[in-house]
Amino acid sequence: MNLNRQLINSVLIDWSRIGNDSYLRNIEAISGVERIDFDHAVTFFVGENGSGKSTLLEAIAVAYGFNPEGGTRNYNFSTYDSHSELCGAITLSRGVRRSGWGYFLRAESFYNVATKEEEYSRGPGGVPQHFHEKSHGESFLALVQNSFRPNGLYLLDEPEAALSPQRQLTLLLEIHRLSKQGAQFIIVTHSPILLGLPDAQILSFDGGRIRPCEYTETDSYQVTSMFINNREQLLSRLLED
Repeated sequence: MNLNRQLINSVLIDWSRIGNDSYLRNIEAISGVERIDFDHAVTFFVGENGSGKSTLLEAIAVAYGFNPEGGTRNYNFSTYDSHSELCGAITLSRGVRRSGWGYFLRAESFYNVATKEEEYSRGPGGVPQHFHEKSHGESFLALVQNSFRPNGLYLLDEPEAALSPQRQLTLLLEIHRLSKQGAQFIIVTHSPILLGLPDAQILSFDGGRIRPCEYTETDSYQVTSMFINNREQLLSRLLED
């Protein structure tokens, strides 16, 4: 696939702009990485907790112009300033297309974004979404279904956190639909359902490096499959220990 078809083709990291004592240098998977290419409309970041997935996604989002806590590029607020210096070391190589829309969705700070959305929607032309009147999962899906548009850039950090398995399938359908209409997604996830999306690029952060992997290689698939197929035996062994 031609890289220029994507809204973000590559991420370039200049490690000379990161302090020698920065904790970023201790994140094994991303330390020293100078370039990551995106050659699919949908890219998943997978790996164990603490492997650097969300750190990299957040840095890409901030470098692109999104608010660190989430929202569109028009959101400008800070509840707790916790993003790393990695964003200042990143250069984004963009394709020939330009995105007219985008969203950075973080499960952990969506409450703050929903609160700010209510404030912003009170202005001229605003259309309130009333996220706080819905459950967490309903709000997530309402946002995707009502606000995500074709030809947009969408960075999602663990979107499955609020969703039932059935709603994860609904989200998968929305991602598939929008990606066929020119949207690009970069998604941090542990969901074996979302990871099953056909034709997606999966980048694993396990093993101390970022590398492409197949769906059936992911821990999300293997652990879920092992539990479903050997539940009684596995639980007996774990609980006895």
